[in-house]
Amino acid sequence: MSDDLPDRVSIREVGPRDGFQNEPEVIPTEDKIRLIDLLARTGVRRLEVTSFVRADVIPQLADAGEVLERIDPPDGVSLGVLIPNERGLEKALEHRDRFQEINVFLSASETHNRKNVNRSVEESMAGLERVLARAREAGLRCEGVVSTAFGCPYEGHVAPERVYGLARRMVDAGVEEVGFGDTTGMANPRQVRTFFAGAFAALPGVELTAHFHNTRGQGLANVLAALEAGVTSFESSFGELGGCPVPAGATGNIASEDLVSMLHEMGIETGIDLERLLAASRAVRDVLGRSLGSHVLTAGAIDWHND
Repeated sequence: MSDDLPDRVSIREVGPRDGFQNEPEVIPTEDKIRLIDLLARTGVRRLEVTSFVRADVIPQLADAGEVLERIDPPDGVSLGVLIPNERGLEKALEHRDRFQEINVFLSASETHNRKNVNRSVEESMAGLERVLARAREAGLRCEGVVSTAFGCPYEGHVAPERVYGLARRMVDAGVEEVGFGDTTGMANPRQVRTFFAGAFAALPGVELTAHFHNTRGQGLANVLAALEAGVTSFESSFGELGGCPVPAGATGNIASEDLVSMLHEMGIETGIDLERLLAASRAVRDVLGRSLGSHVLTAGAIDWHND
């Protein structure tokens, strides 16, 4: 392993939220609970489990409260929920003792933000500032996510300086971590390396997280570029579940098992047991009844002892 790569990285598993919400059919609550409990025993230390959104908008997550109350994670696993607005936070706080982190989000481009949440970027920023103030009062760890950070399917290029500026405003409002989302898989490795070099300069002392999608097959290449730029925090989804509801064709996140397999082969520790992670991905494949995009799920982990 090159000396300029980290020895260890942190991976937040987002499949139970980002993945489940993009499925065309509602996954039964019992299956969600079983799958989340499997994931929580893989060695992952951070797990995004649901979002408190309107049931008529995303019926796939209408059981958010029940899921939170019934899952049984081991000690040491920090649970997170995505919060879309102030009403969502109030609903989440009814279960305050069941989770430790919240994520708030907005898009870097006006068009995507309008299509995603029917608000301007400034309206979203004002709302999340109020959410963050209340969440901090409740003692929650806060992450802010800037979507379409590497490009917008409607507007094309997004200036990095605009992304850094939005991230800085999130930090000023109380987030401890900023995630940058390649929401529709438009990033390339050279762009990623340059982007994160600029992000570390613009946001000193802030934990920066990379969230890549594999829409155009460049997800893991972008991970390597981010590693080379100094990133040690990533988000991924088991089975390569997920995507973006707008526009059509924005397929899944990078698969957690593909990410973990690659990092372990490179000598980079994650603390995650790959075989247990694969078992969870096989379980969700069985629940969904279809093949998934994950490569390691299909090919299996590399066994260097099998000649």
